[in-house]
Amino acid sequence: MRHERIAAAGPAETRPEDFTTGADLLATTLAAAGATHAFGIPGGEVLALVDALGRAGIRFELARHENAAGFMAEGLWHATGALPVLVATLGPGVANAVNVVANAQQDRVPLIFVTGCVDQALAESYTHQVFDHQAVLRPLVKASFRAAPGTEGLVVAKAVAIACNGRPGPVHIDLPISVAEARTRRRAAPAITPAAPSVPAALGHAQAMTAAAKRPLVIAGLDLVNQEGGAALDRFLASTGAPLLTTYKAKGLVPEGDPRVIGAVGLSPKADAIVRPLIEAADLIVLAGYDPIEMRQGWRNPWPVGKPVIDIVAEPIQHGMHPSSLLLEGDVGTILTRLADGLPAKATWPGGEPAAIRAAFRAAFAVPTGWGPHAVFETLRQAAPAGTVATADSGAHRILLSQMWDCDGPRRLLQSSGLCTMGCALPLATGAALGSGRPTLCFVGDAGLEMVLGELATLRDLGLPVIVVALVDKALGLIALKQRQLGLARAGVDIGETDFAGVARAMGGHGATLDDGETLAGEAEAAFRRDGFTLLACRIDAGSYEEAF
Repeated sequence: MRHERIAAAGPAETRPEDFTTGADLLATTLAAAGATHAFGIPGGEVLALVDALGRAGIRFELARHENAAGFMAEGLWHATGALPVLVATLGPGVANAVNVVANAQQDRVPLIFVTGCVDQALAESYTHQVFDHQAVLRPLVKASFRAAPGTEGLVVAKAVAIACNGRPGPVHIDLPISVAEARTRRRAAPAITPAAPSVPAALGHAQAMTAAAKRPLVIAGLDLVNQEGGAALDRFLASTGAPLLTTYKAKGLVPEGDPRVIGAVGLSPKADAIVRPLIEAADLIVLAGYDPIEMRQGWRNPWPVGKPVIDIVAEPIQHGMHPSSLLLEGDVGTILTRLADGLPAKATWPGGEPAAIRAAFRAAFAVPTGWGPHAVFETLRQAAPAGTVATADSGAHRILLSQMWDCDGPRRLLQSSGLCTMGCALPLATGAALGSGRPTLCFVGDAGLEMVLGELATLRDLGLPVIVVALVDKALGLIALKQRQLGLARAGVDIGETDFAGVARAMGGHGATLDDGETLAGEAEAAFRRDGFTLLACRIDAGSYEEAF
C-alpha cells in the first residue's frame, strides 16, 4: 500500500488586496451609510483620510473655513438626504468648527465630524496644536469616539446610528494618524440598522381627545420635517379640520398657499399677537413634532395649564417651555395618521376664526409702498421658479423674510433657527445648490456676508448658480433695534459700506448694486438664467425694520 504524504495545515495565503488602511475602512463605512461628499480644509493629520474618501467614492470639497464647511454639509443633506460629513485637522481646525457643531446640536443635524489627532503616546510629550478634542466637543455632540485599531468601521456605524436616531444631532470621531495610516485586514463595512418607526401602543385617550375637539389647532415643527411627515400632516388636517401654524423650519410641510396654513411663528412679536386669539380659543392643541428650541422667550408657557395639549415628539426633552396634557414619543407622522384614522367628517371652528386670522396675518406682512426689505423679498419671490430653495442668515431680515416668504414645500427656506448664528446662509446655499444643481437664493445682511466673503471663491470654484441677495444697511440692524427699544446708546453696530458687487466680480461672479425694485427684477431674472454665482447688493434703510415684525 502506498502512503501519501499529507502536508500539515499552515496559515492561509495572504494577498496584498486582502489589506487596506484604517482610513479606508472608515471611509467605506461612511459611503455605505450614505455619504456622497465631505467638506473641510485638509491638514497633515487628515491627509490619509481625504485620500481614502476619494477611493470610497466620497468627493472631498474644499471650503475656506471649517465653520462654512459644516454648513455646506448641512445644505447638501437638506437637498439630497446625503449623510453630512465634516472633516477637520487637529487644533485650529477643530476649534474653527465648534460653532457649526453647536448649530448641528441645536438645529438637529446628523453631522458626522471626523477630526485628525496625534497618537495618545505622542500627545503626552508633544504639545504643538494639541488639545483634548473630545473634552471640547462632548458638551455639543450626542457622542464622541476615538478610533482604535480594528474599530475604524465600527465607530462610524455607531456614530451614524446615534446621529440619526430619535432627534438628529452631531457625533464626533477622533481619528489618530497611526490608526488612519496603518495597514489592516480588509473587513466588510458593519451593518447600520436604522431604528424602526415607533408608535405608542396606547393611543385611545389621544384619539378620543382628537375626535371630541370642535376647535383643534396644530402647531408643526422640526421633528416632523426630519421625519418627512408632510403627507401625514396634510391628512391629519383634512381629517380634523384643524388650521396649521408652523415654526420657521417647518414652513412648507403643507404648502403655504393652502388656506389651512395660517403662517409661521417663532421670533416675531407681531405674528405672535395675531395668532394669540386662535391659541386661546382652541379646545385642543396638537403639537406635531414641535421643538421649542426655535422659539423666542414669548413662547414660554403660551397656553395655560389645563389646556388640552397633545405633544407628539421624536424624542422627549425636559425643556420646560410649555405644559402638555399628553406626551407621545415616536414617529410623529405615523402617530398623526393613527389619531386621524376613522374620524368622522365634522365641521370645526364654526365662527370662521382661522380664515380671519390668516387674512390678518397676511395683511400684517404685506409689502408697503416704496423700496425696502419688503420689496426686495417680494421681487425675488416673484422671480423665483417653483421649488426654489432659499437660505436666510441671522438678523432682522431673517425674521421678516420668514414671515413673508411662502414655501411651496419642506426644506425650502433653510436657516439657523435654534442657534441663530450669523454666517450660515451662504454656505447653506452652497451645499444646497451643489446637491440640487439648481439656482439657489441666499439672503444675508452686509455684516453676515462679510463674515464669509471667502466662500464666494468656493462658489466660483464649484461653478454653482447661487444668487446672493445682500441687504446692505451698514449696521447690525437687529441689535441696533434692540438698543433703541431698551433706551441704550447706539454702540458697536455701525459698519462701513463694502463694494460687494466689485468683490463679486473680482472673485469670478456677477455683481450689481441696486436701489429700486425695477432694476432688481431685471437682475433677478438674469441671475436665474446664469450658470455662475450672482451677488445683488440691495441698499436699504435700516429703519425699514422698525415695526416690521
